[in-house]
Amino acid sequence: MQLSDITIYPIKSCAGFNVPATQLDRFGPAGDRRWMVVAPDGSFLTQRELPGMALLEVRLVAGGICLSCQDTQIVVHEPGPQSASRLVRVWGDSVPALDAGEYAAAWLSAVLGRPCRLVHMPHDSVRMVDGAFASEGETVGFADGFPLLLISRSSLDELNSRLSSPVKMNRFRPNLVVAGCSAHAEDQWRRIRIGAVEFDVAKACSRCVMPSIIQESGQRDPDINRTLAGYRRFNGQILFGQNLLYQRCGTLSVGDEVEVLA
Repeated sequence: MQLSDITIYPIKSCAGFNVPATQLDRFGPAGDRRWMVVAPDGSFLTQRELPGMALLEVRLVAGGICLSCQDTQIVVHEPGPQSASRLVRVWGDSVPALDAGEYAAAWLSAVLGRPCRLVHMPHDSVRMVDGAFASEGETVGFADGFPLLLISRSSLDELNSRLSSPVKMNRFRPNLVVAGCSAHAEDQWRRIRIGAVEFDVAKACSRCVMPSIIQESGQRDPDINRTLAGYRRFNGQILFGQNLLYQRCGTLSVGDEVEVLA
């Protein structure tokens, strides 16, 4: 088995991009979901409420990020210590974040059609992974709950064999894609090694409406969740992919060997 793809999502719920390698830090892959769009009250916003966020492309640039949507773009610098601090909410967690400023807020509000702001998780922030799954006090950025999501290429192939029109892996927004195993083999893994880094397979990823959003258009495709419910529903939840945890940082590269340890 090999690691076939690595994807980074700089802003939670916006478009991601593939990279040949990534360095893991204590938040997850470097640059992954350290930014987030929030409502004026600090609650997080995603494609669940705003499918158009799928059309927001993001690139990492020196000192910040570049956001683009159709024919408009903006460069946002990473907020510094002098920036306004906001308490933002991600599911049940309240997390201090730094506001990216009025210009970014105005641009995003115009593009998404509702008042919102852009925030960044500073380097000294601490958001703990759920203690029911963490073993050594692992932390995470603005991802839903875990620093990494892994899916096997064969799992997507199995789904596509059941659909009238095949879908891309980006519907499921994984960080890591593994090739060379059978469909949903990852369900049975408990500990793996990718390259030189070992991971705990913490829990299966329960899916909401997000896979139904076509990432290239922001339109909804309800057929995918109906199909998934027909063979991937367990205890009332649709499961697809596995969340990973790790205790020691390292580098991952496309082509790394993937080994099942337990």
